[in-house]
Amino acid sequence: MQNCVRGESKMYIRKFTQEDIDAVMSIWFRSTMVGHPFIPEFYWRCNYNIVKKEYIPNSKTFVYEENDSIKAFISIVDDSYIGALFVDPTSQSKGIGKMLLDYVKKEYNDLTLSVYKDNKKAYRFYEKALFVPIEERKNEDSGFMEVLMKYTSREI
Repeated sequence: MQNCVRGESKMYIRKFTQEDIDAVMSIWFRSTMVGHPFIPEFYWRCNYNIVKKEYIPNSKTFVYEENDSIKAFISIVDDSYIGALFVDPTSQSKGIGKMLLDYVKKEYNDLTLSVYKDNKKAYRFYEKALFVPIEERKNEDSGFMEVLMKYTSREI
């Protein structure tokens, strides 16, 4: 667990527990709706149970908690793929996503992720975090274009 102190707030990053699932799914759904207005809400509602019952339990997930409230989470699949990084819409642009990324960068040397091309804010966020685009492709489920990005901690 990584502890941080910001003013009077108590905040830390810790491993996900099953008791966190409702808070994590609430963040996932609300953030998804804000970040992907170009994809119909129906698509996300159809995928909710798959994320909750299959995806989250089969990934290594870490939550960012502040004053006993989960504000964000990140999920790693196969020790290399960031399958999710979501910050509660009311807590965005406060450095929380960067803290989570920095946390997993210390744990994993090579990371990849996919971001929807139309999610310009997220794309710029990952570029700033030193992820580089390596491939554009159509997401088979949604039909929208996404960009595969990679981060490597080793010097070339």
